[in-house]
Amino acid sequence: MNQDPADPLSAPTPAPDSEPDSGLRERKKERTRKLLREGAAALFAEHGFAGTTVADIAACANVSERTFFRYFDSKEALLLPDSVDLFAYVEAELARRPAHEDPLDAVCNALISAVAPFAASSLTALTHSVAIAGDERVVAAQLVQLFADFEDRLTLLVLNRLPADTPEADLRAGVIAGAALSAVRAVLRTQRRRRANGTLTVTPPSSLLLEAFGMLKQIGSAAQ
Repeated sequence: MNQDPADPLSAPTPAPDSEPDSGLRERKKERTRKLLREGAAALFAEHGFAGTTVADIAACANVSERTFFRYFDSKEALLLPDSVDLFAYVEAELARRPAHEDPLDAVCNALISAVAPFAASSLTALTHSVAIAGDERVVAAQLVQLFADFEDRLTLLVLNRLPADTPEADLRAGVIAGAALSAVRAVLRTQRRRRANGTLTVTPPSSLLLEAFGMLKQIGSAAQ
């Protein structure tokens, strides 16, 4: 039977709405990016940075090397693939701290709350395994830059928490952020050193971090 174009009842039934192609492509891209990051973290932890190739990472994500380079310029870009998410977590935790809390306590508590996601991160995995001596310099350089960038961001967050009439507020914020992250770096270095010489204990990272922050506050108290 011929359909009358003027009759709405005889018009073809429109196809169900479907997700726009652009949205589907973005979801596929994000999934591939996630697989590459996760694969890199696992391979770096198992084989070390120098012992892992771009081909290895691509194969782990079931993509070609050509596809890999559509997402990342090099394997160095994946050395600490989840650090952005990890530090964003710390920032979110700091935002949840009570406004009246001492700024140093607030930063320390925010960092302690991130111990669980930190323990599962590639950052911790790399401190567990640096299989080839040359990796040490690469990891160290990346960590220095990573912490420096985050220290700048953390300083601004601390500055926003300080009372408006705080003397030398920008300097105080920088000292607080720098001291707290220095304590975190000290814990990482201590764990790597203990692991290397066979003296690592089962003490959970949260306990070491609490102890490090306690030492930091003792130093501050002694200086007053």
